[in-house]
Amino acid sequence: MSAAPSATAAMLAIGDELLSGRTKDKNIGVLAETLTACGIDLKEVRIVGDEPQMIADTLNTLRRSYDLVFTSGGIGPTHDDITADAVAAAFGLPISEHPQAVALLSAHYEQRGLEFTPARRRMTRTPQGASLIDNPVSVAPGFRIDNVFVMAGVPAIFQAMLQNVLPDLPAGQAISSVSIPCPFGEGDIGDPLAAIQSRHPAVSIGSYPSFQRERYSTELVLRSRDEAALAAAARDVEAMLAALAARS
Repeated sequence: MSAAPSATAAMLAIGDELLSGRTKDKNIGVLAETLTACGIDLKEVRIVGDEPQMIADTLNTLRRSYDLVFTSGGIGPTHDDITADAVAAAFGLPISEHPQAVALLSAHYEQRGLEFTPARRRMTRTPQGASLIDNPVSVAPGFRIDNVFVMAGVPAIFQAMLQNVLPDLPAGQAISSVSIPCPFGEGDIGDPLAAIQSRHPAVSIGSYPSFQRERYSTELVLRSRDEAALAAAARDVEAMLAALAARS
């Protein structure tokens, strides 16, 4: 019996600050590493600004194309935090204060001796039917609606929320990888490496060049969920490098 196909995922990073370069994204890599470890294939990442229609349209494209979608950014207390409204629009759902979120934040600000202002109450708004994603860092929750997980953009909070949704994600078979150092440039290995790739379709072979001390070299990374196929491809790559070395 063949293994069930792995779940697919996409990420939507939201914020004008990402597109202007003011903020350097730190969440994409964390999500990619986490999903890879879970056996989930992150297939696409998009970055959009604070434009409600663009967010909604992009989200609709992604959620209909992949099993899971993760968003980051735009769920804070200020006027430009529009992700919750855009998500509601994408699903065609009304948005309102989530009672559980109101209770959490009300108690949080009361404990700190701070007023629960209208701006802070904005962080309790979710599309109808959404479930909350716990935020152990600053209390204000994210939320899930259908296959979409809406999370904060602040890296520490995003990572904490991501850890809290892991139990809800489908379990997949983790991908194994082998890294092979190659003393040759890509121009030297391009043709034989392509031939190896064609013989091993179950293995993804990537080449990552570098230039140091006036010499080109390449790191070859092989990835697969099939351990036997991975080992066979690695042997072919090692044989290719040995043959090239013997001729040089």
